[in-house]
Amino acid sequence: MAGEVIAELEHVCVDFDGERVLDRVDLQIRRGDFLGVIGPNGAGKTTLLRVLVGLVRPSCGHVRLFGQDVRQFRQWHRVGYVPQKAVAFETRFPATVLEVVLSGRAGRVGAGRRFRPEDRTAAVVALRTVGLWEVRDRLVGRLSVGQQQRVFVARALANEPELLLLDEPTVGVDPEGEERFYGLLHRLNQERGTTVVLVSHDVAAVAREVSQLACLNRTLFFHGPPEEALRAGTLEKLYGTRSLLVTHRH
Repeated sequence: MAGEVIAELEHVCVDFDGERVLDRVDLQIRRGDFLGVIGPNGAGKTTLLRVLVGLVRPSCGHVRLFGQDVRQFRQWHRVGYVPQKAVAFETRFPATVLEVVLSGRAGRVGAGRRFRPEDRTAAVVALRTVGLWEVRDRLVGRLSVGQQQRVFVARALANEPELLLLDEPTVGVDPEGEERFYGLLHRLNQERGTTVVLVSHDVAAVAREVSQLACLNRTLFFHGPPEEALRAGTLEKLYGTRSLLVTHRH
């Protein structure tokens, strides 16, 4: 159902080695959102994603996915996660593009079991979606950084997720590749109805592309349409500068 809350952080705190990384963050992500999360280095952006997928346990507060406490949540095929350093692997890694994408179905298949025809079909659809079907038999280490990033998005899409979380997905990608990548995310969001949460350091690009913006620096400064963040002077408060100029084309 459009507008339904599918991911929620309620008064969430996270402490690492006695230092507070997230401080009482309240955030609701609704079905169909294209949410960008921005903030300075060390703001807790990556931690927020890791909290959402259950990799980091909060010191206080509650996390829910599809209405269920994340500690009891088991339907992980509904969530796709592409971490920040997904493409930071040995370039001689002997796996083809199709093999990497197919590995995204392992959670559905189960440990030690063979992939089924429907798993291969899902991998093919995912590769066609990201425009990499023609290089399916190429070793993934021989692709460009932008292509590799799309491979790992395809790997997440092979599980047919309803919620897709991406951490700094355009780092190292050239401007042309970045434009194609954002076009892909828009198609997923608008045509498939996939809810997208994107963490990035590129304030201008994110605010231009997304429909919702979350401004984070340990606490959540703002959550709403990007143009409202500009009017409210939120970016100045977040980064401590007046020099940030962001345009929004929606």
